[in-house]
Amino acid sequence: MSEIRDLEGRTALVTGASRGIGKAIAAEFLARGAKVAITARKPEPLEEAAAELRANVDGAQVLPIAGNAGDADSRAETVARTVAEFGSLDILINNTGINPVFGSLMEADLDAVRKIFDVNVVAALGYIQQAHKAWMGEHGGAVVNLASVAGLRSTGVIAAYGASKAALIRLTEELAWQLGPKIRVNAVAPGVVKTKFAEALVAGGEDQASAIYPMKRLGTPEDVAGLVGFLVSDAAAWITGETVRVDGGLLSTGSL
Repeated sequence: MSEIRDLEGRTALVTGASRGIGKAIAAEFLARGAKVAITARKPEPLEEAAAELRANVDGAQVLPIAGNAGDADSRAETVARTVAEFGSLDILINNTGINPVFGSLMEADLDAVRKIFDVNVVAALGYIQQAHKAWMGEHGGAVVNLASVAGLRSTGVIAAYGASKAALIRLTEELAWQLGPKIRVNAVAPGVVKTKFAEALVAGGEDQASAIYPMKRLGTPEDVAGLVGFLVSDAAAWITGETVRVDGGLLSTGSL
């Protein structure tokens, strides 16, 4: 976790932040001095995450807002409450993602595929639209979308999820062009990170799953959080439209 207080005076909204990567990003921002609103679907785990974040960072200002990323009214309320409570919305992290479909696309339930795209892509755009309307359109800001190496290479296993992340990467590029120079929009593409979300991908054991990585380990939420912290900071002021891999060198091997 960073000890640089370079986000003081800024407000961040992190979606899907009750655990894993989202919670680690919230912790990174708090350590760097930002005020942070966190949102997720289930109220109790979200409140627990907020309490943990406050306990771990002195003076942390954390606002938990339970809501469904796939619901337009919920997105609007979350953004409105963030601005009302903290007075701005300078940073938006679209971390919410789902993956209920594994295996061949020829047997995939199309309603499930539709839901994947609605949550992983449409909801991200919806949050950006709300943030733009409420604050960023006039004042500027930074957006980071959580993509995946599965959006850069075919997997054959999480194909619908990968296709949605490829769409999110393309959306990132389009929005960087449309929203500059006031708003920077970037994405990060993690490999397998040790979270509950990724448990199905390491069913054979962590040692087996990490053997193909040049770094010989899986990622941690903090590995991703540090990169996201950099991308929203002034140190990345001339970086927009990029998708930055944080994958322990996985794609450099030519496999996934």
